[in-house]
Amino acid sequence: MLMATRPQVIRNAMTIDVEDYFQVSAFAPYIARSDWDARECRVERNIERILALLAAKQCKATFFTLGWIAQRYPQMLRAIVEQGHELASHGWGHERVSDLTPAAFAEDIGRAKKLLEDLGGQAVLGYRAPSFSIGENNLWAFDVLLEQGYRYSSSVYPIRHDHYGMPDSPRFAYPVRQGLLEVPVTTLRVMNKNLPSSGGGYFRLLPYALSRWMIRQVNTQDQQSAVFYFHPWEIDAGQPRIAGIDAKTRFRHYVNIPRTHDRIAQLLSDFAWGRMDEIFLAPSAVEQKARVA
Repeated sequence: MLMATRPQVIRNAMTIDVEDYFQVSAFAPYIARSDWDARECRVERNIERILALLAAKQCKATFFTLGWIAQRYPQMLRAIVEQGHELASHGWGHERVSDLTPAAFAEDIGRAKKLLEDLGGQAVLGYRAPSFSIGENNLWAFDVLLEQGYRYSSSVYPIRHDHYGMPDSPRFAYPVRQGLLEVPVTTLRVMNKNLPSSGGGYFRLLPYALSRWMIRQVNTQDQQSAVFYFHPWEIDAGQPRIAGIDAKTRFRHYVNIPRTHDRIAQLLSDFAWGRMDEIFLAPSAVEQKARVA
């Protein structure tokens, strides 16, 4: 008698973009980069909450971390690695790739990679551009990433947005250069249009049941792993309010923040999750446990 085979559970990638509230690109017109050091940093306590949540749910994740943050909180970086999570790069100072020259971009991502590897003691294979700022006009960035030793990027959002997006690019992981993979954050294809279904402000704005349904559709209909992302400040209802910002920016940044922690906890329970490198890179390419010389 033949036994029924259980369908394979698809693991999705849980990712955290490690930056503080005052470093958000939308706040750049209101907060000078030179003022960052004078601002109250809250990222460390928020990462502690995220690590506790991941441990309680027995989930591993990828932390795309700014070099600026890593330099100031080395113990936080080591805690991420010690708890079995992947350490990846978000660049140094949260500058959009679209605002940089190739030389400046190489310096930014090279500097961040070296520091993260020195502090974490592991090879850093992944990179995510601030504000998903790799698009049709700066595809040279992939050449620079490859030259700097990265193995994958998660920097293209295949949607139409007023600040970013490349809606005609592939929805799922694909090689952009020999030796370099692009792993887009997840969208759902509906009526010839890609709908955002992978985190950020959309996750806070939409009803949780809709976000869950969209990820489930990607797993069951597309048979693909989803890539979800959020920021530490998105679980921080007590963060300082930035004065003078316009209404659209205020809404996008603060909508439903008090609910986000519990929504993410539910999401971790509703799906299987893992690290980007372990899901999307071949086992032979994953060298995250090898010590960096």
